[in-house]
Amino acid sequence: MRRKARELAFRVLFEHAQGDVPLEEAWNHALAAMDETDDEPLDAEGRAFARRLVWGYAEHADEVDRILAETVEGWDFNQMSKTDLTVLRLATYEMLYEATPFAPLIEVAVRIAGKYGGEDSGKFVNGVLARLKRRVDAGELTTVPKQD
Repeated sequence: MRRKARELAFRVLFEHAQGDVPLEEAWNHALAAMDETDDEPLDAEGRAFARRLVWGYAEHADEVDRILAETVEGWDFNQMSKTDLTVLRLATYEMLYEATPFAPLIEVAVRIAGKYGGEDSGKFVNGVLARLKRRVDAGELTTVPKQD
C-alpha cells in the first residue's frame, strides 16, 4: 500500500505544480482518478500516508528544494523533466522527514520515475537519491531516525 500511496502523492504534487492547481483540489482529483482506475482502492492508512507526504512536502518545500538543488549535479530545475523533479521532491522530503528506511523509499521512487517519466528517468532519480543518501551518511544532512 505504501507504493500506491507514494504514487498518489506523486500525482497530487505533479498536478499541483504543473497545472497550478490548489493542493486540496489536486488531492481530490488525483484520489478520484486513482479510485476510478485501480482495482484495489487505497485504504485509509494508505490515504493518510499519502496525505502526510503531500502536505509534509508543501510545508518543507523551500528546504527540500534547496537541498535537492545542492545535490543534483549539472542540472537546474528548469532543465529537469517535471516528472523526475516531482519524484525527487517527494522522495527527498520522505528521506529527510519520514522514518522510512532509505532502500525501499529509493526503490519505489525509481519505479514511479520509470512508470511516469522518460527512458532514463529511473537511472537519473536513482543517481540523485544515492547522492542524497551519501550526503546523509557523511553527516552533511540530518534526517529523522529511520525504522529498522
